[in-house]
Amino acid sequence: MIIKKFQAETEAEAIIKAKDEMGSSAVVLNIKTIKHRGISRLFKKNYVEVTAAIEEPQHVTAPIPQLPKINVAVDNAYKSSGSYAMEPSANVIEEKLNSLQTMLENRMKSAEYTEKEEINKDVQESADESREENTNLKFIKLIYNQLIDNEVDEKYVNQIIGEIQTSLKKESTVDSILAAVYQKIILKIGQPKSIEMEEGKRKLVFFLGPTGVGKTTTIAKLASYFKLEKKLKVALITSDTFRIAAVEQLRTYAGILDVPLQVIYTIEEFNQAVETYKDYDLVLVDTAGRSHKNNEQCNEITHLVNDSRVDDNTVKEVYLVLSAATKYKDLIKINEAFNQVKNYNIIFTKLDETSCLGNILNMKLNTGVNISYVTSGQVVPDDISLLDPQKIARSLLGSNE
Repeated sequence: MIIKKFQAETEAEAIIKAKDEMGSSAVVLNIKTIKHRGISRLFKKNYVEVTAAIEEPQHVTAPIPQLPKINVAVDNAYKSSGSYAMEPSANVIEEKLNSLQTMLENRMKSAEYTEKEEINKDVQESADESREENTNLKFIKLIYNQLIDNEVDEKYVNQIIGEIQTSLKKESTVDSILAAVYQKIILKIGQPKSIEMEEGKRKLVFFLGPTGVGKTTTIAKLASYFKLEKKLKVALITSDTFRIAAVEQLRTYAGILDVPLQVIYTIEEFNQAVETYKDYDLVLVDTAGRSHKNNEQCNEITHLVNDSRVDDNTVKEVYLVLSAATKYKDLIKINEAFNQVKNYNIIFTKLDETSCLGNILNMKLNTGVNISYVTSGQVVPDDISLLDPQKIARSLLGSNE
């Protein structure tokens, strides 16, 4: 696969550049806006960078080669799964071709055909086509098994494979198949949702989720970022009075960052705290961790989020914090427990505690909500970033990068 980057003032111009140089079959893998750094950012406009790819002009009829950006373990996992046993063997293909040739020879005798060279050509073309289709089928099944191994739900794997198969050509190479799946995963994950400030507005941001997923540490990381990097006035509120350690942990972070913290017990106290912080740009709210099996406790959190009072200059945002290491079935139940909350986003924590990131794609497709931040450690404020769809797609396809 040939991959190149193109830069221009707008997305459309960059894509046109890519198509002009690489041809109409070029696939856009990534689009991002580049900001100038340093003092030059005051005088220069942002520009757009498009990453495009195109298959190399080669014809694959041999066994599947070592693939770029896919771990050798993918092939081993495919072989160990027993899927090769489901494929027609070389002997079976040979038998089919021999049968085809025998049939054509008999037909030639009965119809007194004399164009033997033409018949042999048809047989050879049929053999070549069978090899191509067989190679593509093997590679698609290899990708299928790789996604399953990364705990992507089988329903969504079938959906992705089905969508790319309808657009594949018989002469597609393994690189073009890989590029199609890679791009499809990126499109399904979508762009991450970040906390963005609106001019003349302040933001009240709630963090919900079960116990032990890392809500408090995530809040500390975001508070540090917006206070130190964005120079915003940040305040903290916590309703997690069930765990003394949680309050003390957040109080410690508040002291280090020099931001105010208020502990509340009722929705009335919460409304008063929100009024107290009316001059702050960003108010982050830590809620108590609740079991998805306790409806009453989950309803208390829903009541706090939905029924708390805010003025016209305040925008509410809600983030459901989930652990990437939690089983998919449990993630669905947790989401259902909080689904009465309006317009929420998802943050995934503990990416460093699992080797399978399929749940990120699963929850995106199951809920349809935006995935925003991901965390991969306990270090404040470093171990947090916006979700990178390209990185997740590479991981799901077996890349070590």
